[in-house]
Amino acid sequence: MAVTGERVAARFQAVVGSKTELRELYGEPSARALEKDIGRLDEHCREFLARSPFMLLGTSGAGGRCDVSPKGDGPGFVLALDDKTLAIPDRLGNRRLDSLQNIVENPHVGLLFVIPGMNETLRVNGSALLVRDEELLERLAVEGKRPNLAIVVSIEECYLHCAKSFLRSGLWDHEKFIDRSTFPSLARIIEDHRRRPGTSDQEHERTVVEREEQVAEAYRCLY
Repeated sequence: MAVTGERVAARFQAVVGSKTELRELYGEPSARALEKDIGRLDEHCREFLARSPFMLLGTSGAGGRCDVSPKGDGPGFVLALDDKTLAIPDRLGNRRLDSLQNIVENPHVGLLFVIPGMNETLRVNGSALLVRDEELLERLAVEGKRPNLAIVVSIEECYLHCAKSFLRSGLWDHEKFIDRSTFPSLARIIEDHRRRPGTSDQEHERTVVEREEQVAEAYRCLY
């Protein structure tokens, strides 16, 4: 990774390489920006969690390998066990286990919670454990199906994040939604990525159709 970073850095003339340079560039944060981190869940943060059906989980392995994984379910799918602890169900996925393997190596995690239609987000940073306690998994069950495990996060930082990035992007503006038919399907993209040299167009198209059926079936079985 260090070699890759050096190769990329060599392409640029002005690389910021220290905290001092960063502060000279951006200045100091306001007291309000610092004080918004309450390090726990208050009633407002709990209400945010209760309404959020989607979050992003950021992890990093022992060697610095990073991963950001989406997690989604019904609103309130992440449980607040107390004002310093969260439990995230780990549902069926692709079995790559990128985030989970990172957590085993390095417990530090970053979470970003989103509510559809709301431009502000909730940020939580802390340390995580992979837990299989029967009682907890039962609490996280949906349609009678329990997750394989729970990601339990001990909260170190917790605060609401302002709306500027969502406002700039217009994320919830329906007029900016793309026509999904103008972008290739997941199945086609996967098979294009996997296509081996020498594969005929006819054979490739058959593989795409098969993959489309597999993806459709996977989407029917969310739990």
